Amino acid sequence: MILKRLTHCSSGEGFPMVIAVTLCLLLIFLGISEYFRISIIAQGVRDATQQAIIATINDNYDDVYHSVREGYAAGWTPAEDEGWEESIDVGNVYGNLVAILGLTTEASACVKYSGDELEYRLSDLSVSIANNGLASGQSNGFRATASLVLEVPIRFAGKLLPPVRMTLHVEAKYVPKF
Repeated sequence: MILKRLTHCSSGEGFPMVIAVTLCLLLIFLGISEYFRISIIAQGVRDATQQAIIATINDNYDDVYHSVREGYAAGWTPAEDEGWEESIDVGNVYGNLVAILGLTTEASACVKYSGDELEYRLSDLSVSIANNGLASGQSNGFRATASLVLEVPIRFAGKLLPPVRMTLHVEAKYVPKF
């Protein structure tokens, strides 16, 4: 008789375990989906920054012609004194990013809102354009590098956590074909 009572299970005893497993799986799913959200935002911002840097580097095509004709493929133009002057268009990378991503400027950063909630913040943009030396003997072309800080707020289980802060690096190169 005692053995029968130990092996006999009443209905509903496994219900709390099912709820616990379901909640654990839900929390894991929320963590994975937040990771993918941040990855997608970072990839989109990196691609937009790449596009803005390429636009800036392509703005230099008009001054490359003179040096290509002379065989150096760098940003130099003939000077009035029969010498050469360095000529580089720096462009407006922030302006291009604002147009591409639909950002709003706030203080020293550009931000993207989704409704009333902050989606991400861009700041500390640094752009460097390298020019070949005149008569360098090699054609490395224009090389532009940019870095910026991306902050994405984390939302997990209905709570706002401290933002993920990452530095994105982008590089573009302009080498004329002819």
